[in-house]
Amino acid sequence: MSGFLSRLRGLPLSFPEFVVMMAASMSLYAMAIDTMLPALPAMGREFAVTDDNQLQFIITLYMAGGGLGQMLYGPLADRFGRRPILLFGFGFYFIVTILAAVASSISMLLGVRLLHGLAAAAVSVIPRSIIRDRHVGAEMSKVMSITFMVFLIVPVIAPTVGQALLLIMPWRGIFLSLSGMACLAAIWVGLRLPETLDPAHRRSLHPLHMIQAAWQVVTERTSIYYSLGSTFLIGGLMAYISTLPQIFAVAFHTPKLMPLIFALCAGFMAVTSFFNVSIVEKVGMRRVAHGALLGYIGFNAVHAVICATGHETLFTFALFQAGTMGCFGLAASNFNAIAMVHMGRMAGSASSVQGLISMVGGALIGTVIGHQWNGQVTFLPTGGLVCGVAVLGFILIAERGKLFYDPLHEKPAVDLSSAGH
Repeated sequence: MSGFLSRLRGLPLSFPEFVVMMAASMSLYAMAIDTMLPALPAMGREFAVTDDNQLQFIITLYMAGGGLGQMLYGPLADRFGRRPILLFGFGFYFIVTILAAVASSISMLLGVRLLHGLAAAAVSVIPRSIIRDRHVGAEMSKVMSITFMVFLIVPVIAPTVGQALLLIMPWRGIFLSLSGMACLAAIWVGLRLPETLDPAHRRSLHPLHMIQAAWQVVTERTSIYYSLGSTFLIGGLMAYISTLPQIFAVAFHTPKLMPLIFALCAGFMAVTSFFNVSIVEKVGMRRVAHGALLGYIGFNAVHAVICATGHETLFTFALFQAGTMGCFGLAASNFNAIAMVHMGRMAGSASSVQGLISMVGGALIGTVIGHQWNGQVTFLPTGGLVCGVAVLGFILIAERGKLFYDPLHEKPAVDLSSAGH
C-alpha cells in the first residue's frame, strides 16, 4: 500500500485534475450553504423559532465567518505554504460540521455556523492563491472561470441533495455528510497536490506584512473598487439565497419547487461561466465583466417593476432570477481576477483582505436586504438593483469613467467621463 501511495504522489498533477481539485475544495464552501436551504424550515421547527427571518442567520453568519477566516489563512498560507494550511482547514471544517450536527439550540447552531464559515474560509481563499501561484493575467481568469464553472455544479445539485437527504435522515445528517466530503477532499489534496508557493516568496507573520498587504489592497485603485463591487454583488446573492425558503413557502406556496428553480438559476450561472472561459482571452476581462454588470442591473430593474405592479408569478421570478444569476456568474470571476492583477507576491494576504471586504460586507448587505422581507418578492430585485447601481459607481471610479476598456485589448468602447460635455 505504501508503495502504491508513493507512486500516486509521484505522478504529475495534470491541468484537468488541478482544476477539478480546486473546484472540489472550493465546493465545500458552497455545499455548506446550498444543502442547508431545504433544511431551514425543519431547523426552525425543531428549535421553535418564531421569527423566520432569524433562520437567515444560518446562512449569513456562515458567510461572515468565511470573510473573517480569510484574514487568518492568507498570512498563514504566505508563511507556511498553501498545502499545509489547506489541509488544516479541512480538519477544522470536519470538526465544526460534527459540532453543528449535535447542536442543542438555535443559539448554539448559529455560533457553530460562524465557526463553520471560519473553517470553510480555508477551502475558499487558499485555492484562489494556489491558482494565482500557477497562472497570471487572462490565463488566471480562464482557470478561475473553469474552476468557477465546475464549482457551480454544486448549487445546481446541492438543494436537491439536501432535500433527498431529508427524506432518509434528519437535518443533522446533512452536516455529517459534509464532514465526510471534507475527509475525502483532504485525502485527495494530501496525496496529489504539491506545494505551489515558491520558498523565496514566503513571508513572515509579522503584523507589518499584513498591514502592508491591506494597504496595497485599499490603496491600489483597481483592487479596492473591484473588491467593493464584488461586495455588493455578493450582498445581492446572499439576500437571494437566504430568503428562498420563505419566498417559495409564503409568496408562491410551492416549497417543494425551490430546489428545481434554484438549480435552474444556478445552471444559468454555470452556462455563463462556461461562456466566459471561451471569450475572456479574446475579448478581455473588463469588457465581459462590464457587460455582465449592465445586464445584472437591467434584469433587476425590469423584475422590480414587474413585482411593484403586481404582475409577479413563479414564471417571472424564475426567468428574471435566472438572468440575474447568469450575469452574476459572468461578472464575479472576472471581478475577482481583475482585483488580483496587481497584487503580485502578496497574493495570499491580498486575497485575504479582499475576501474579508467582500464576504463580511456581502453578508451584512445580504442581511439588510433579506430583513426587508414582508411576504412580497419586491424587496429582492429592488435590493439587487440598488446593489448593481452601487457596483457600477465603483467600477466607473476604478476605470476613471470608462467602461469596456481593457489595457490588453483595443481602445475603450464607452467613455462615460465625457458624457454631457
